[in-house]
Amino acid sequence: MSTTHTVRFGLIGFGAWGKHHADAISKTPGASVVAIGAHSSASAAAAQEAYPAAKTYTDYAALLRDNDLDVVDIVLPSHLHHQVTLAALNSGRHVLLEKPMCLSLTDCDDLIRVANEKNRLLAIGHELRLSSLWGKVKELIDDGLVGTPQYVLVELSRNPYRQGADGWRYDIQRVGNWILEEPIHFFDLARWYLQGQGDPVSVYAVANSRQPDHPELQDNFSAIVKMGGGSYAVVSQTLSAFEHHQTVKVTGTRGALWASWSGAMDRTRHPTFSLKAFDGTELRTIPIEKLTGELFELEDQIAMVVRAVTAQQPLSCTGEDGRWSVAMCLAAQQSVESGFPVVFEKA
Repeated sequence: MSTTHTVRFGLIGFGAWGKHHADAISKTPGASVVAIGAHSSASAAAAQEAYPAAKTYTDYAALLRDNDLDVVDIVLPSHLHHQVTLAALNSGRHVLLEKPMCLSLTDCDDLIRVANEKNRLLAIGHELRLSSLWGKVKELIDDGLVGTPQYVLVELSRNPYRQGADGWRYDIQRVGNWILEEPIHFFDLARWYLQGQGDPVSVYAVANSRQPDHPELQDNFSAIVKMGGGSYAVVSQTLSAFEHHQTVKVTGTRGALWASWSGAMDRTRHPTFSLKAFDGTELRTIPIEKLTGELFELEDQIAMVVRAVTAQQPLSCTGEDGRWSVAMCLAAQQSVESGFPVVFEKA
């Protein structure tokens, strides 16, 4: 495809996060929102008002029959991911799919298979990989600053989750489990940072809830993931706190990194953030000149998809990466329920 081609996006899902996707697409050079699928006539009307040049639908199948689409961006409740992505791939479109990829590994494998058969891109929405902050951590690891990485901590302290449309995020049948909701990002980062040490080996996790009648809604969650080469990661989150504060720490055989991000809420455009690096001799603050936060990374993610479509540049997070993130979350949930470590089967 020519690099001068405008990549035409069809967006399925126009809820709170879907609206941010639409905004990011509209801001991205070389991308345009040409179709929007919404859950109701009211949200379809809102989409039409916000993007008058786009066609609007309340039936995603009708959107997929539109011939003027290159990429389908799917921003739906988690239980719909497999069904809608499968239809989008079978329609011959590239797909950007929000995390979690699916609620089961069987469904993840199905999407990977179909994407390969159709020779379509399947990008998974782990946008933190594109962060000027969290991505810089990966760059410094790969540059050897810490030596061989041995330990990663990814920790989040935040407000409770939003309900989501029709309360889907608090319905375990539709969300799958809460580890798949946000800790999945942190498992993805941990695996990414320790990628040179081999695949995850096992996970042990614990969790609890402030709601006695809903123990499945895990307000506090922590896991230890053993990786190859003796390295390991700790992933921890609480939804029982305030604001939104994320920390990453990495230590290795030579040095250490400490990154932090804070905002009044997760989708703020006015965060505070910092990165400190110790190479075994000198401690210094690494400048992060580009604003970081999920709204900024979402814009970077759309730009990444455009480059992948027009210039065959690699995806930041593939279907195979998305599958691993789901696998780690499902194993962690199994460990929470059993009280024992869970060993990963070979993929």
